[in-house]
Amino acid sequence: MVDITRCNITGWLEQDYSLWGGFEMQYRGIQPKILIEPLMRDFINIHCEEIQWYCFNGLPELCIRIESGTNNKTSLYDKNFNVLRDILSSGDINMNRSGDNLIEQAFYLSEKLSQDFLFVRVDWMIYQNKLYFEELTFTPYSGFSRIIKPEYNKYFGNLIDLERSKNEF
Repeated sequence: MVDITRCNITGWLEQDYSLWGGFEMQYRGIQPKILIEPLMRDFINIHCEEIQWYCFNGLPELCIRIESGTNNKTSLYDKNFNVLRDILSSGDINMNRSGDNLIEQAFYLSEKLSQDFLFVRVDWMIYQNKLYFEELTFTPYSGFSRIIKPEYNKYFGNLIDLERSKNEF
């Protein structure tokens, strides 16, 4: 088992992730590292909840909630937690921002983390009633995620302030 693990880790360290599975040039030229963290899944009831805040110009605007387990549901919400239907192909989950301290905390922290970016997705995991930071994602799904209603492409694109980019970059 140790040899298989060592072989896997060596392969991961040698992989050029800028072209693997998509086109994500932010991975080109970085020194790869291996981080080992605790497994955050219940072995009996494999269940966790992910919250992904899509932040535009330093403001969380859209939220995807992914509930893993027996039902595997995914829903998309605006910043006021109105469900945006017909964008994702999975069932909607009821979510109420008010009163959910972890969702409020994820919103607040995502706003802080995204201040310096025109766009970034801030990913969180809720496990055993605690909030955990996962990652900042600059090219979700390598830009190839399928949106059911194409008019939402314009909706999402209009959330980016291109004038800000002219002034900052």
